[in-house]
Amino acid sequence: MAFSMRQPLRLTTILAGSSKTAFRSPAIRTFHSKPATNFFTSRTSTPVNALTKGRNAFRQSRNYQQPAAAVPSGGNLMQKLVLGGALFGGTLVAINLVFNRETREDGGMPPYERAYLNDTFMHTGLGIGIIGLSARAMFQSGFMYRMMATNPWVVMIGGLGLSIGTMMATRATSPDNYLPKYAFWGAFNATQGALLAPLLFMAPPALIARAGLYTVAMMGSISFVGATAKQEKYLYLGGPLLAGVALVAVSGFAPLVLPATAVRTLAVTENIWLWGGLAVFGGFTLYDVQKVLMHARLAERGVIQKDAVNESISLELDFLNIFIRMVQILMMQQGRRK
Repeated sequence: MAFSMRQPLRLTTILAGSSKTAFRSPAIRTFHSKPATNFFTSRTSTPVNALTKGRNAFRQSRNYQQPAAAVPSGGNLMQKLVLGGALFGGTLVAINLVFNRETREDGGMPPYERAYLNDTFMHTGLGIGIIGLSARAMFQSGFMYRMMATNPWVVMIGGLGLSIGTMMATRATSPDNYLPKYAFWGAFNATQGALLAPLLFMAPPALIARAGLYTVAMMGSISFVGATAKQEKYLYLGGPLLAGVALVAVSGFAPLVLPATAVRTLAVTENIWLWGGLAVFGGFTLYDVQKVLMHARLAERGVIQKDAVNESISLELDFLNIFIRMVQILMMQQGRRK
């Protein structure tokens, strides 16, 4: 049940409220108006130019199309890239200094641990790619639009059921059964893409791309700390993280139980789900990376069998939960600017 609770549960609450308006009919604002003909205006009147200018100004004021954004110059783009790289590098150094004071004492990562960790990261990236492609395909085909317009709760509950079922089937299948293992894993990723596709209706592509980059940067820095830290240093976080994810899940269901008048309580639960969930799944990333290294050592001794697919599922769930919260944070910031 621990892995089922790590699904993006809050997404059901968000989509339930937005589907009544966002998925019912697209909001199209068009103005078809002809200028009133003035039958009493003299043809030889001189203020025609002023009247024409006034009409044009009125039409432009009623136009809802945003002006084209100015293309940033090469200098500004380079400054932004340098600033982003400096922030990422500074964050990585700060996290490494705070959480990674005690490094490994065995002379570095052995080759079998490095190979198993690279294999796990490769499957994680491949799975995230499948999720992204399936979500984009469902968005472009309009399949999820029609499904969410019909009954969003059935779609979300059925999607969560399929997600949990395919995940359990993938974990239960032996890695020796190559075809069934990857078939269940592909079905799991496609189901995650179906659950993620409604986000594409709510957020613009630029915001989605920014959230993805921030998620990769966050998980990359935390994974680096977990890979270079002392052996089994953060494995004790498993119990506290399970308690934290339970609290985050309960706070995600709060809008379904609490009345709308409890504004302060709803604001507190929203912050717990958003920022607390970000911290919890960041901790899960640290824990899962060290768990992968521990499983590599056990597999080297012959205690367990290597299974990079099962290891990648945990990291994929961490990525999705962090990504969803990054999207919501960026949407909130965009709403405040407006």
